[in-house]
Amino acid sequence: MRVAVLNRPGELVLEDRPEPQPGPGQVQVRVASVGVCGSDTHYYEHGRIGDFVVESPLVLGHEASGEVVAVGDGVTSLQPGQRVSIEPGVPDLVCEQCLAGRYNLCPQMRFFATPPVDGAFAEHVVVHAAFAHPVPDSMSDDAAALLEPLSVGVWACRKGRVTAGSRVLVTGAGPIGLVAVQTALAFGATQVVVSDVNPHRLALARELGATDVVDAREHSVRDLPRPPQVLLECSGFPPAIGEGLRALDRAGRAVLVGMGGDEVPLPLSTVQTRELEVTGTFRYANTWPTAIALVSSGRVDLDRLVTGTYGLAQAADALTASRDDATAVKVVVRPGA
Repeated sequence: MRVAVLNRPGELVLEDRPEPQPGPGQVQVRVASVGVCGSDTHYYEHGRIGDFVVESPLVLGHEASGEVVAVGDGVTSLQPGQRVSIEPGVPDLVCEQCLAGRYNLCPQMRFFATPPVDGAFAEHVVVHAAFAHPVPDSMSDDAAALLEPLSVGVWACRKGRVTAGSRVLVTGAGPIGLVAVQTALAFGATQVVVSDVNPHRLALARELGATDVVDAREHSVRDLPRPPQVLLECSGFPPAIGEGLRALDRAGRAVLVGMGGDEVPLPLSTVQTRELEVTGTFRYANTWPTAIALVSSGRVDLDRLVTGTYGLAQAADALTASRDDATAVKVVVRPGA
């Protein structure tokens, strides 16, 4: 099979490798679509994200869908021919965090495209059967792949306890911010305001249901007529984090989703005097059933986010598309193309 391999920063090459064979409890999936994440681009350009360093050739891509082509011993939940969305992180299932239901915090997590674990820029991958989720035929391959970033939005809304009547502020209208908007609305939020500096993405946010948008170059989210109760911070940009916290209503909840610097200034007096809850969020747990239902019901439109498609041989171009085109939102790689 063909794979796109990152040998070093800026160097992505096609290689032929043997098809991986499923072991007990695993399935082999023919990859149909892979979304490009900002983390993939960061690894491509810099070779590391924080403590995760690319020290040997790595296959990128963790937002994937495809078709089961073979099953390993003991697998009865799936069969060849089923279309699936791949949950790209497999925990050890036995540690304290896993047993508490927080498997996203498993210290032994093996996550696609996180060194040294290879990802899905390949024609075939092998995955634990429990993390290959069947999807309906009405769902496109691209949407099935983008259930992964949607799961980030679902997890953020759960952490922020978004519910009927919530007033929500989303800072950052990238792919995660745009799925957070749709998820918050699906969870019942009646006010969802989005701030960003990209007019194209703000227009898309409004198209996807945002009740208002704020161009952060000209206006402050602190001037909203009604202060939000929940902040979903999806930019990772320190000034946006500070402004978002200052915009929150008393007893508000801030969920820090965007990956920014290791340290950011915190308006501590605002956090204290308003008794704000501030929490981080890391990936997701038990979100795929909800994400599948949101897309299947039409409450969330993931296909609308796709602004470009590439074959495996053009994976390097896909990794830089958002950097080179201000109108790009989410690009996908189709290994079979």
